[in-house]
Amino acid sequence: MTRPLYEAKAEFFRTLGHPARIRVLELLCERELAVHELLAEIEIEPSNLSHQLAALRRTGLVSQSRRDGQVFYAITAPEIRDLLLAARTILLDVIDDQAGLRKELRASRKAAS
Repeated sequence: MTRPLYEAKAEFFRTLGHPARIRVLELLCERELAVHELLAEIEIEPSNLSHQLAALRRTGLVSQSRRDGQVFYAITAPEIRDLLLAARTILLDVIDDQAGLRKELRASRKAAS
């Protein structure tokens, strides 16, 4: 029996539910990187990075290759970049909306005083 698409989507978004995984994807959207380069940028324990990369590999979001004794990672679909940019846009809009609401609340409190 095949799994409904909404369940697959939920699993996909659960995979994105860790800050280190998001940061890995952001970096890999720029270019393919070796593990040591990811470690330098993300500053987490090697075992934790390995765990996060394994989760991204299992879901097919990143691929790995070996060259010259190093392991390199790359995103598997350019649409990942689009997804992360869409999330950024949505979050910035929400932040702007919240800031606007706070300003309105402050103004209404001053007017009521």
